[in-house]
Amino acid sequence: MFSEQVHSRAQKRTKTRARVLAAAEQLFRDQGFDATTIRDIAALAQVSTGTVMAVGDKESLLVTVYDEWISAVHRERQSDLIDDASPLSAADASHAILSLFTPFVRHFARDPGLSRAYAAIIVSGRVESQIFKQLRHALVTEIEATLVRAGLVHERAERGAYVIYFGYLGLLMSAGADDSDSAAASDFEHFLDIINFVTTSPNQGEFS
Repeated sequence: MFSEQVHSRAQKRTKTRARVLAAAEQLFRDQGFDATTIRDIAALAQVSTGTVMAVGDKESLLVTVYDEWISAVHRERQSDLIDDASPLSAADASHAILSLFTPFVRHFARDPGLSRAYAAIIVSGRVESQIFKQLRHALVTEIEATLVRAGLVHERAERGAYVIYFGYLGLLMSAGADDSDSAAASDFEHFLDIINFVTTSPNQGEFS
């Protein structure tokens, strides 16, 4: 009986948390991050402000909304991964690496204002994202494997993977600091240049 009560309470907490996050995301997208208050979220979720704060403050809620989406995307991608070691041309490797980032770039582009708020919070370090840290390891590993398939030796593939990943971080930081469309387009072009530079670099030379 006791274990059933504990399980029931845990289920209730999980459902309440999901309701709070859903309400937060809806309001963030509908009226903007800055304009949304904890009271707004509580009213839409039909819970108390204390219950909302138990899930997180505004910044934590936004990071969690993005974290849960990122986690879902990566779980889906992991389930579809095929152990493919076939060689790739530099052009095909660039395309394959860019495709690793495409879901995230598209999601950030869906609501630039909200994505900039998320990026600014991450860059500031005010809220720590465990999913963001896990994604770093996953992306670097996937990029490195792709570079190996493109003919880079393992040591250079590892270095190249970090060059590309930190280029992606630069793209994210820029998104949090500049809200102009022209700047975003320019930053994305620079990111593509980084990918192409790494995939076309010989095994001895530019960043050895």
